[in-house]
Amino acid sequence: MKNSLFVLLVLLNFSFFKTQTKDLRYQPKEYVEITHPEWSKNATIYEVNIRQYTQEGTFKAFEKHLPRLKKMGVDIIWLMPIHPIGEENRKGTLGSYYSVKDFHGINPEFGTMTDFKILVDKIHSMGMYVIIDWVGNHSAWDNPLTIQHPDWYTKTRAGNFQPTPWYDWDDVIDFDYDNPDFRKYMTDALKFWVKEANIDGYRADVAGFIPVDFWENARKELDEIKPVFMLAEWESRDLYKKSFDMTYSWSLWDKLREAVNHQKLGGLVEYLSHDVNSVPHNAYRMTFTDNHDKNSWEGNPYLNFGDGLKTAIVMTGVVNGMPLCYSGQEAGLNRSLKFFDKDPIEWKANENTELFTKLFHLKHANQALWNGKYGGEMIRVVNDHQDKIISFYREKNNDAVFPVLNFSDQTVEVNLNTAYFQGKYRELFTGKIYNIKDKTNIKLLPWSYLVLVKE
Repeated sequence: MKNSLFVLLVLLNFSFFKTQTKDLRYQPKEYVEITHPEWSKNATIYEVNIRQYTQEGTFKAFEKHLPRLKKMGVDIIWLMPIHPIGEENRKGTLGSYYSVKDFHGINPEFGTMTDFKILVDKIHSMGMYVIIDWVGNHSAWDNPLTIQHPDWYTKTRAGNFQPTPWYDWDDVIDFDYDNPDFRKYMTDALKFWVKEANIDGYRADVAGFIPVDFWENARKELDEIKPVFMLAEWESRDLYKKSFDMTYSWSLWDKLREAVNHQKLGGLVEYLSHDVNSVPHNAYRMTFTDNHDKNSWEGNPYLNFGDGLKTAIVMTGVVNGMPLCYSGQEAGLNRSLKFFDKDPIEWKANENTELFTKLFHLKHANQALWNGKYGGEMIRVVNDHQDKIISFYREKNNDAVFPVLNFSDQTVEVNLNTAYFQGKYRELFTGKIYNIKDKTNIKLLPWSYLVLVKE
C-alpha cells in the first residue's frame, strides 16, 4: 500500500511538473534581450556638429557650451564623426564626415586625441555621456585599408571599388561584411574607442546596411568592456533584439510633417497605434524635428513645420521615445547648414531653449515619460475633434502626463472624455492648474498645446 501511494505521488508530481513546463510556452517573453545602461532610462540626447558649432570648429571650443547643455537637460552628447576625412573624391572644400580615412584617428581640424579625451572626461564629470558616430558601411577612397586589404571591399563586375550600390555617395566605397577578417577589424576598432577614450557607445550610420549578426556580436564584445548605449540610424524591429538600445523614428518625422502641412491626422494616429501595438515594449525610439540629414538635405525645421514647429517639438517630447535636439535648434536655427564646407551656427537667445529645457527636465522627473519599459503606455483620450486634436495619457508609478495638441490653424473648442483621467494637473509651460473631471472642455488656439502634469 505504501509503495502504491509513493508511486501515485511521484506520478502526480511528474504530471504537475509536466503541465507547468508546458505552460511556459504560453508566457509572454520580452523581445529585447540586451540590457540598457541604467542611466539611459530617462535620458535625452543632443547631436553635435563640431565643424559648425563654433568659429574654431574644435573640441576645445565646443567644451565651453557644455554647461549650457547640462542646464538644458541634455544627457547624451552625440558627436558626428570625429575621424580624419578622405581627400580623394572629396565633396566640397572640407569633405563629408562620413568619408572616413582612418577609423582609429582624430580629424586634425577638431584637435588631437588628447583634446578628445579631455572632452570626454569633461562630459562625464558633468554627469553626461558621450557617443560617437560610427560609419561602418563604407570608407574614404584613400583609406589605407584599400591598399592593405582590398579584399575587404565589394567590387563592380570589372573588379573595381564601388560606392554603396544604388546611391550617389561618390566620395566613399562599400565594405564587404562577408569577410570574417574585416568583421574582426571593425569590431576591434569599435572596442578601441571604448577602451582608449572611455566613450559610452555609438550612433551607427546606415545601421541596416550592415548584417544584424555583426551588430549582435559587436554589442556583446563592447558590453564586456562596459555597458554601452547603441543608437541605430535605422527603423526596424530586428535591431532591438540583441544589438541596439534605440533606433531612429523616421516615420514620426514624416507623419508630423504631414500632419502640420496638410492638417490631416490620419497618418499620425496610425503611427501612434503602431508604436503601441508593434514596437517591442522595452525598445527605445529617437524622436526629433531635426537632425543633420533632415537639416542639410530636406530643409530646416521652420521650412518643414512652419507655424506648427513648436507643436511638433512638444509632440516629440511627450510621445514614447527619447527626444533629440540638433545643434543650433535651441537657438532657432532657421537655415540648412552646409555639409561639406564651413558654415558656423549663429548662437542667440530663442524661445526654443525654454521649450527643450522644460521638456527635457520633465522627462527626467516624470516616470510616465521614461524610455522603454520604464515609461507609461500612450492611451488615447477620445475627443470630439480628432481630425485636429491629438490627446493622450501616460502614467507610471503614480506619475502622469496628459498632452493635448492642436494640429490645425484654427481655434478649436474641444470636448474630451476624461472619466478615467480625473484629477488636478499643472500645465508645464504656464503653471496653470486644471481640475479635470469626467468631461472636460478646453479652448485651444491655432497650433497651441497643453502638457498637463498630474499633481
